[in-house]
Amino acid sequence: MQARPPRPLTDLIKSPALDAPVVCLLLALNLMVFAAMLLAGAGWWHAAQGVPLAWGANFGPATQDGQWWRLGTAMFVHFGVVHLTLNMWALWDVGRLLEGLLGRWRFAALYLGSGVLGNAVSLVVQGNQAVSGGASGAVFSLYGALLVFLWRERQQVDRSEFRWLFGGGLVFTALMLGLGFVLPGIDNAAHAGGLVAGALLGGLLASPWTAQSPPVRARQWASAVGLVLMVAWLWRMLPAPPYLLGEEIKAQASISQFIHEDRRISLRWGSLLVAGQQGGQSFEQLAGRIDTEVAAGYERSFDRLVAATPEGAAPSAATIEALQTYAAQRAGAARALSDSLRRGDTQAIEQALRPVSAPSAPP
Repeated sequence: MQARPPRPLTDLIKSPALDAPVVCLLLALNLMVFAAMLLAGAGWWHAAQGVPLAWGANFGPATQDGQWWRLGTAMFVHFGVVHLTLNMWALWDVGRLLEGLLGRWRFAALYLGSGVLGNAVSLVVQGNQAVSGGASGAVFSLYGALLVFLWRERQQVDRSEFRWLFGGGLVFTALMLGLGFVLPGIDNAAHAGGLVAGALLGGLLASPWTAQSPPVRARQWASAVGLVLMVAWLWRMLPAPPYLLGEEIKAQASISQFIHEDRRISLRWGSLLVAGQQGGQSFEQLAGRIDTEVAAGYERSFDRLVAATPEGAAPSAATIEALQTYAAQRAGAARALSDSLRRGDTQAIEQALRPVSAPSAPP
């Protein structure tokens, strides 16, 4: 390797945008996604969980329902302008330095790979209880890689730069992790996971900085083993989701369909009873129409609700169960009325043919 003097790290920190194209691309992608989320209904200061989830945030019931790509897309989803600004400021600040040290492709591999691993750690630690997103896990990985680089190359780095950068990096990571234990809503698991993943990937992607740099081969092997162990731990510890989002969406669609069908069938039931009051058809004919147009309709709705029943602790599970009971009761009441009509049960018929009140609504 041809000897070359180390470039002052302060020069890399102040690199212009043209010297950090990957950082600029990441900034642009995050800003574009945030703008698109605003157009989709997200708020400037806080986004309700529905919009970030629709745009790729990390959430166990969705991610573990075959949507593993959310571990990557969640890096570009932010929950408000403050969340976005802090992450983009940190990415711009430390990203230019790391891209200058690693080069474009290795920097991109570090950022994206560590971000995915940080989101996987979040999935394990949070136990599928929260919708999460943001670039902070990937940004923390840059600090992890920077600390590993500085320690390995401490003999090649100017002492004042080393004290400033290494000390500043330690203080920043410790402060941010400490705030994560105090302030609610901070995904500390993604931060810590990104930091560890960044340190390991930084070691794996390392190359000698100067001719006097220490050998990196042994460190690369150690980092590779560490990454394998980290992935194995994540796979082993990943909790089963309390429910699957696809089943929840199916259940919600079934609930909406049932409410529409109940309104239609109830109106039809009322019109049949009004027609019965006015005469013009036998009790047998009226009973047959109640069987086919009312009771059978509720029985079909009951079957659809059963088919859409989600497993686990899905939010709609209790509603689906209540609607099944309601549909069964309405079907039973319609069958009982048609039987009374066929038997000529005068008391039951008179009660049924009284002025029709508004049908009861489902629970």
